[in-house]
Amino acid sequence: MCLGALLLLCLSQAELGKVWAQQQTGMLWNDANGHQHEMPPQPNMAPREQRLSYTRVVREAVGGAVTIDTLPDNMTHLVEDNGRYYSVSWFGPDDRRTDELWVDLNNFQHGQVRMHGILSNTHRQAARVALSFNFPFYGHNLRQITIATGGFIFMGEVTHRMLTATQYIAPLMANFDPGFSKESTVQYMDNGESFVVQWERVRLRGREAEGAYTFQAALHHTGTITFSYRDIPLPVEMISSPEHPVRVGLSDAFMVNLPSLQSPDTQRRMIYEYHRVDVDTTKITNYSAYEFTALPTCLQHDSCDLCLSSKLTSGCAWCNVLQRCHL
Repeated sequence: MCLGALLLLCLSQAELGKVWAQQQTGMLWNDANGHQHEMPPQPNMAPREQRLSYTRVVREAVGGAVTIDTLPDNMTHLVEDNGRYYSVSWFGPDDRRTDELWVDLNNFQHGQVRMHGILSNTHRQAARVALSFNFPFYGHNLRQITIATGGFIFMGEVTHRMLTATQYIAPLMANFDPGFSKESTVQYMDNGESFVVQWERVRLRGREAEGAYTFQAALHHTGTITFSYRDIPLPVEMISSPEHPVRVGLSDAFMVNLPSLQSPDTQRRMIYEYHRVDVDTTKITNYSAYEFTALPTCLQHDSCDLCLSSKLTSGCAWCNVLQRCHL
C-alpha cells in the first residue's frame, strides 16, 4: 500500500505531473540530485528585467494566454543519462542516417505543414499545439505540446514561469528571435505518425549578424525523438546568453504542492526533475543528427502480473492505490 514517502515513489513519473494548483504562489524546484531551489514571486522587478524574463504562451484552439518566466541557467543541475529511458545515437555529416533523419517539409502536401504566424514573428513566445496521436514521452502518453521560439518544445501539461527548467525536448534551446527577419520561421507538420517542428533561418537575439540557424525536432509515434541540424553557423559552446539558457537534450519532471511555511492557507509548487538526457554539444555541426530511442518503461504495463514479471523491464513495482506500474 502506498503511504507517506512511498506515495511519492508511486507517483514518480506521469501521475504527479498531473498534480497542479493554479494559485499564484512561490515555487520550489528540486533537481535530480534532490537539491531544492526556491523562486519567490518578484513583483518589484524592474521594467527591463520584466521584459527579459517572461514568455507568452498562446493556447492554440483553446484561447487565452499566460505569462511565465524562464529559470536562470545557474539554477539547473546537469544529470548524465544512465540509459534507463532512452538510448542515444549521434550521426555526423558523412553518415547516411543523417540524411534519412532529416524530414524535408517540402515533400508534404499543402495543409500538412503549418507556419506558425505568431512564433515566426516574435521573441520569447510559445504556443500550445495538439498532436493527432499519442506520443509516449518517458513512458506516458501526451496529446499536447508547447512549441517555443527558443528552439525547444515544452512537454509539461501546465505552463509555468520555469518553462525552460525541465520537461523539454530541446534540439537547440537558445535565445532565438524569429521576429528579427521575415525569412525566419517556425513551422510544424503532423502526418499522424510523426510531429516535426522546424526552426528555419532563426537568429540569436542581439547577435543576428553571426548567422542563421536551421534545425528540427521530430517526435515519432513509436516514442523515438530525433534532432537534425542543417545550418549551425557557430559552435553551441559559443552561443551562451545571460538572458536565456542554452541546452540540448531531454528532461522530465513531476510536480506537487507543498504547504507554505509562512501561511498554512497557501501552497507552494515543487517541480522534481527525476531524469535528464544531455548530449555532447561539440558534435552539433552542419548536417549532423541525434536519435533518441525510447526504451521499455514500467509505465507501459497495465497489470500487476506484467509489471512484476515482464522481461522487457526490470525493477518495476506495482502500486495498488494508483493501479500503476512504476520504477
